[in-house]
Amino acid sequence: MRQAGVLDVGCHSALLTIVRRRPDSLLEPVFSRKVRLRLHETLDHKGRLDPAGVESVEQAVAEAVAANPHPRGPEVFAFATSAIRDAPNRDAIIASVKRTTGTRLRVLTGQEEARLAYVAARQWAEESGPLLVLDIGGGTLEIASGTGDRPRTVHSLPLGARRITRDWLSGNSRPSPHRLTEIREHLRRSLEAVPGLPHAEPGMRVLACSKTFEQLARLAAARGKAPGAGRKLALPHLRTSVALLAEVKPSRRGKLPGISRHRAVQSLAGALIAQTLMEVCGVKTVEICPWSTREGLLLEHLGVPPHDASGRSRLAG
Repeated sequence: MRQAGVLDVGCHSALLTIVRRRPDSLLEPVFSRKVRLRLHETLDHKGRLDPAGVESVEQAVAEAVAANPHPRGPEVFAFATSAIRDAPNRDAIIASVKRTTGTRLRVLTGQEEARLAYVAARQWAEESGPLLVLDIGGGTLEIASGTGDRPRTVHSLPLGARRITRDWLSGNSRPSPHRLTEIREHLRRSLEAVPGLPHAEPGMRVLACSKTFEQLARLAAARGKAPGAGRKLALPHLRTSVALLAEVKPSRRGKLPGISRHRAVQSLAGALIAQTLMEVCGVKTVEICPWSTREGLLLEHLGVPPHDASGRSRLAG
């Protein structure tokens, strides 16, 4: 029975996932190991990872690989997301990890991440009609749309939640209304300047594939402001959550329902990005999709054909 493995090294964790394909399941979990990282605390103002950050990546990769109970199983595709991909010292980080762990981290372009998120979202949703996929990461924002098995348009923009926090929301104080307006204007100008930015059309399904959207949906649901137990997020409820997050100090946002402690500081920036993105793209409601780039890679490494509806097994993120 065919198996595939992916080691996803991001800002907040290194996650090793091994799955197999069965007749009744596209991605049946075989093994998963998450090692927590805090790379956002080791990035300087230019996005360079300091020596402590590099060492933490080496340790996390070594721990995840060593935990693999199937070392003679499928080759694990190891890749790094934007925190490492966009770092000025990226090549030195990759070389150091390879030297100390024997694992070479690949980097995917933002456009490739957007394409894979689209592939994963279409399989997860078993959707054959028009599809718009939104994915807010730490360093970048990915947008993909299309009507077929592969996206017609893909965009990757430097508008991630961690990046906006670093550039516009530093410190532990609540932002002023003027600052919030400046951020919204910056985000709107940046999005409206993108040639061919997709717009939600009647009948188009919109899926949001990121922890940012997932936590915002949980926050709205926990406060009784949205139906669906966090499976959908409507624009009016998102606006309410933006106002709430703006009133809470960054150090205390992790106490809000649905917001994880390690993403608390960047949660307001993520909410502002989500709100502006939905407004500019004409999206009223998004569905939360738990599959993204990682699952897209697993599907392609398993050779799953487009629109295989043999079943789904939702992986814990």
